[in-house]
Amino acid sequence: MMRFLLRRSLTLLATVLAASAVIFAALDVLPGNIAQVLLGPDASQEAVQALAQQLGLDQPAWQRYTQWLGGLLRFDLGLSHAYGSPVGELILERLSLTLPLALMAMLFTTVLALGAGVYAASRQHRLGDVGVMGLSQLGIAFPNFWFAILLILLFSVHLRWFAAGGFDGWSEGLGAGLKALLLPALSLAVVQAAILARITRSAMLEVLREDFVRTARAKGRSLRSAMWTHALRNAMIPVVTVMGLQFANLVAGTVVIENVFYLPGLGRLIFQSIANRDLIVVRNGVMLLAVMVVAINFVVDLLYAVIDPRLQGRDSA
Repeated sequence: MMRFLLRRSLTLLATVLAASAVIFAALDVLPGNIAQVLLGPDASQEAVQALAQQLGLDQPAWQRYTQWLGGLLRFDLGLSHAYGSPVGELILERLSLTLPLALMAMLFTTVLALGAGVYAASRQHRLGDVGVMGLSQLGIAFPNFWFAILLILLFSVHLRWFAAGGFDGWSEGLGAGLKALLLPALSLAVVQAAILARITRSAMLEVLREDFVRTARAKGRSLRSAMWTHALRNAMIPVVTVMGLQFANLVAGTVVIENVFYLPGLGRLIFQSIANRDLIVVRNGVMLLAVMVVAINFVVDLLYAVIDPRLQGRDSA
């Protein structure tokens, strides 16, 4: 187990380092003078040069990259040029909305997908199976922002059960905060649940053909009991793989949904910072998303070892 953890940890560190180099290089080659954009087209050349020096733009790229990495290690993310606030404080403030939104969407995704996938597998080639697969195909075909607009039209405009957007903060109470995130989370979950339901159905059908399931049925287990207590755990490895990727997609997908619902989360912060060419916020925000994706994949690898301990031996072989 220790060798398994060591290899995965080294892979995580190498991936994060490679991601940091790609993110820095991609933003560093963007055309335009950031200092000129911040000061406006009418600013004098002397003022532009002074601001560029203040921002460190006169230094070589490798030096700025190493300084940025050092700041990340010290949790010193610098100062936002557009907001005039520390980047770390901005990101933490926005994460207090984005992370609950992603977790809420993942909860909806898991409940909907596992229930629908197991239900469809238990009724293979029957009406229930065809209906679930048809709905899942529609869910995959519809973009989440389009579904978000439909939810706003139905529940906000016509029924008036929810606000069309905005977030008053957690200071208004947990119930009010969760209610404000309900429609955005459902918008994010629909497409991911449709994909996961199909994966769950396929994995369950493959496991249901195994001998141990037939043995459980022969001993008097009902189909429902055999599926939930025997088949589901053995079908979870491909399902957990997709769930890990989906959670990463949900976090990244908040960029669109937060703009549809006018939510002050990390996605909207990155979007606004791109428009303002506040690259220090963009760089650190995207780096945080990359680290979260890599960390989620690391957790998925650990879940593999918990679900099927044989994978530890295969990895060290």
